[in-house]
Amino acid sequence: MTEPVAPQEQYGPQPVTQQPYTQQPYTQQPYEQQPYEQQPYGQRGPFEQEPFPAAPELVEPEPVWNRLDLRMLVVRPLNEAVGLIPLILGLLVYGTRNIWQTVSGIAAVVLLVSVGLVHWLTTKYRITGDQVQLHKGLFVRKQFSVPRDRIRTVDLTAKLGHRLFGLSAIRIGTGEKAHTQHHELTLDAVSSAEAERLRQVLLRKVAPSTRQSEVDDSAPVDVEETPGTVLAQLKPGWLRYAPLTLSGLVAVGAAFGILMNFARELNLDPGHYGRDTVRWLADAPVGLIVGIIAGVVLVAAVFGSLIVYVFQFWGYRLTRETDGTVRVRRGLLTTRSVSVEEKRLRGVEVQQPLLLRAGRGARVKAVTTGLSHHREGSLLLPPAPAAEAHRVSAEVLGVSASPTTAPLVRHPRRALWRRLVRAVLPVLVIAGALGGLASLGQLPSWPWQVALCLVPFAALLGVDRYRNLGHALTDHYLVSRNGSVVRETVALQRTGIIGWRISQSVFQRRAGLVTVAATTAAGTGAYHVLDVAEDDGLALAEAAVPDLLRPFLVR
Repeated sequence: MTEPVAPQEQYGPQPVTQQPYTQQPYTQQPYEQQPYEQQPYGQRGPFEQEPFPAAPELVEPEPVWNRLDLRMLVVRPLNEAVGLIPLILGLLVYGTRNIWQTVSGIAAVVLLVSVGLVHWLTTKYRITGDQVQLHKGLFVRKQFSVPRDRIRTVDLTAKLGHRLFGLSAIRIGTGEKAHTQHHELTLDAVSSAEAERLRQVLLRKVAPSTRQSEVDDSAPVDVEETPGTVLAQLKPGWLRYAPLTLSGLVAVGAAFGILMNFARELNLDPGHYGRDTVRWLADAPVGLIVGIIAGVVLVAAVFGSLIVYVFQFWGYRLTRETDGTVRVRRGLLTTRSVSVEEKRLRGVEVQQPLLLRAGRGARVKAVTTGLSHHREGSLLLPPAPAAEAHRVSAEVLGVSASPTTAPLVRHPRRALWRRLVRAVLPVLVIAGALGGLASLGQLPSWPWQVALCLVPFAALLGVDRYRNLGHALTDHYLVSRNGSVVRETVALQRTGIIGWRISQSVFQRRAGLVTVAATTAAGTGAYHVLDVAEDDGLALAEAAVPDLLRPFLVR
């Protein structure tokens, strides 16, 4: 039987069966762009080497702390010991048999030197971009920090000891609590060149946004002093006003007290050396004795006043500096330089004591923040002609005519009676009391008679006080005047008034008078318009600063 043979495989092209073509619709896919992430510099990629270590954060160095000048170790005890010089000379000349006085004197000198050394070791200061910092104290550590934008005045003072060693003390005023000494920051002492540099640095304002590291005022740099515009300077003719002040009597009294104290310390009896003189005076007529004593006191007061005037105001110079300050320099043995920002000036005060006013003289003080008004730091002009005082006032305020010369509005006649009563009544009460004691035999009769003789003078004083009352309102200033023994004329900027204080006593209420006080952050803190009519006083306050008092008025 024959086996079937398998069909052989065919080679070559095979027939293709064509499928029908169906076109598919094209759908466009949205393109999603992948964000490109940039690798930070320094990070390692897949084929990078180990990165370098990151740089440390840049930290600006703090301003360095400075110490006071080392020479103050000698200057401080020297200034403190100036008052002991006559006693030391007396001990050297006359000697003493009391060993304890010598030991106590040596101990006092050692104590002064030790205190100065401790003060130097424990005191340091620095000036940053926005602050002045001071650390001092041993047992009680005190840290002071004053913002530079709060600095109002810079006072450079060099006593005799400072000048011998080329040093100065710096007092920085901030305008806070100006009636006390707590508003000042004191550096006692630094070199005179450093003091002048600090004066210019501290009065140069720094923006609040300035970083501490951007301003380095601690490093010593050379500061070239630029001369300012001279507003006034000492003239020899001003010396004639020196005897018209009470400084001579004060100096004579102080010198007499010091001499008597030293005489007791040296066991000296002043009466032993003047017994013949005292015996002669005892036999002389009373009129001659009074004349001699008055003549001696008068001559001593005149010479004392001249000496004090020269010591205080020698080299006086008032200038307007290029840094926007008004600067006063004066002094013979103790030199003083006070710089006040012009934009902090709120006015001026012209003072005329009774004798100085009789000689047509006056002195000028600044109404400003940062200075104690009761001390000599605010003095702009020493005793000088009244016309010069008004001219300087206008120059300092930057006006053509001083507001202190403006015509004043007189106060009502009722204020005259108040002035007379307040001047005469105390004298009558004292005379009555002395007369009562004399009637009881406790006192002789002449004291109450002398008191009665003072009544006309008291009445004249009351009349003069009324004549000096007055006020005025200019475009930019409130002007007030009062006083007799010391007549004060104040020109206060209206923009510097921050409030009003209206007071009325029982007697003022019956007379229809009030006292209007303009409060301010400068000077004494308040300046008064005394015994003005009630309606006039309220109208004055409303016109000076509109809308400030109106909410409190009852109409």
